[in-house]
Amino acid sequence: MPVKIPDDLPATSALESENIFVMRETRARSQDIRELRILLLNLMPTKVETEIQILRLLSNSPLQTEVDLLQTASHESRNTSSEYLHKFYKTFDEVRDQKYDGLIVTGAPVERMDFEEVDYWPELCEIMDWSRTNVTSTLYLCWGAMAGLYHHYGIPKHPLEHKVSGIYRHQVISPTEPLLRGFDDWFYIPHSRHTKVRYEDIRKNPHLHIVSSSEESGVAIVISERNEVFITGHFEYDLHTLAYEYERDLAAGMDPRIPENYFEDDDPCKDPIMSWRSHATLFYNNWLNYHVYQETPYDIDEIGRK
Repeated sequence: MPVKIPDDLPATSALESENIFVMRETRARSQDIRELRILLLNLMPTKVETEIQILRLLSNSPLQTEVDLLQTASHESRNTSSEYLHKFYKTFDEVRDQKYDGLIVTGAPVERMDFEEVDYWPELCEIMDWSRTNVTSTLYLCWGAMAGLYHHYGIPKHPLEHKVSGIYRHQVISPTEPLLRGFDDWFYIPHSRHTKVRYEDIRKNPHLHIVSSSEESGVAIVISERNEVFITGHFEYDLHTLAYEYERDLAAGMDPRIPENYFEDDDPCKDPIMSWRSHATLFYNNWLNYHVYQETPYDIDEIGRK
């Protein structure tokens, strides 16, 4: 939670220069509290596992949140029963007239397809356009991040010679960026993807800013002037998610590479090592606080009107 101190106290400016969030007294008096409404567009086939992963991180915040689950009506899920989806998920038609403080768009196992070849692409584009007038901040994950960058900013994705799979060290490029408050100079993010976005494409766009990257896995976290956050990795992954994917690909005869920096001694017969949990929690807390809670109006119907 922020530190609340008087407006004119000398410590206010000093703390702000160190990237410490200070709640100025004037602003604090104007704030009321209500729960945050978050919409989770779950594009993963393993919907239950993905729900658990993301809700776990959202629940670690002191901010109270209400989460609605969203599916694409134009795609028939082969891995989740229609009964489950009907009971727990909404369609876009059911939420298009509502406002949300935050939207999370997950990844999807369709990286090797052109965006326009994905059967639910037109619906996804409609949702992404809708988010700009009905959502305070949108968080795009992995393929979702590439889809958002492509749709909103024309940033193409490029195929990789070999799948990026493992736990990679990342650098904080913008130490004053609120999204990375409290981060160490170096931190770790799981990655699992066949494509990438290029630095030069993003840097050409004045509306986008790279705040973290990795020498091994490339561009990691990008923010936009429209309060959108794009992360090419999977902070939400559980300890055994990459191991499951590796064993799945082995069984399918795909001859996958062993996930890097993941198993002890890089031996898949040994247990994986958790090295990203604390920063994953901090990342989601920061997104909820600085990109959602501090930006969203108290009257949720005011979203998109400014």
